[in-house]
Amino acid sequence: MVITMEIDNRLIKEYLKNVYFVTGTAYAGKSSVCKTLSEKCSLHHCEENYNLGNFIELSDIDKHLNLNYFNTMGSWDNFVNRSKEEYESWINGVKEEIYEFEILELISLSKNKKVIVDTNIPLRVLREISDYSRVLVMVSTQEIAMKYFFDREDAEKQFLFKVINESKTPKQTLKNFQECIAYINRPERIEEYKRSKFYVIERKNYDEDIEDKIKQAETFFGFDKNEIEPKK
Repeated sequence: MVITMEIDNRLIKEYLKNVYFVTGTAYAGKSSVCKTLSEKCSLHHCEENYNLGNFIELSDIDKHLNLNYFNTMGSWDNFVNRSKEEYESWINGVKEEIYEFEILELISLSKNKKVIVDTNIPLRVLREISDYSRVLVMVSTQEIAMKYFFDREDAEKQFLFKVINESKTPKQTLKNFQECIAYINRPERIEEYKRSKFYVIERKNYDEDIEDKIKQAETFFGFDKNEIEPKK
């Protein structure tokens, strides 16, 4: 017998009161904000795609097709050569399939400590499970997201760049993947984040001071007031 449970979002919100969510678009400064604030304020840091392997192991391949894409894709060459529409559909699908796993993990992690997480939980879900004071949206521009996507020491990004360079047609593959990145960071999607009613920090130029963004995030979350003790 399978028992399906529905849990009141108010209860989930209460159990996530020690979690600070950072979401948004590529190359907006999310990773830097999470890493710096976690070190400065002694927060547990959940990087983007944290615990993904365990989530995939716990998933049902029939119910979580997008989450299990890496087990069915055939090759990494196939991954980087999908159309922009296919790539967006997969990105959106993973967000929908993974957020329940992520919520349960965050409830467990944040029981006795504060957590900052670089998350892809859908905006509509964040509205239901967290206070607006604990959700930060960071966005860049389509141009910045596409042009500088691989311009960092992120292990996952560098792995993908290696896959592209080792493909049969590196230049064509790079162009295709950049089009995918541009598509999922197109103005309409950026505007969706900006209109979310969450607090938004924008990166409009590549050379903007990231330290200023970090300070804005610190102030928004209240960490500059030393309000970092876990809530009982």
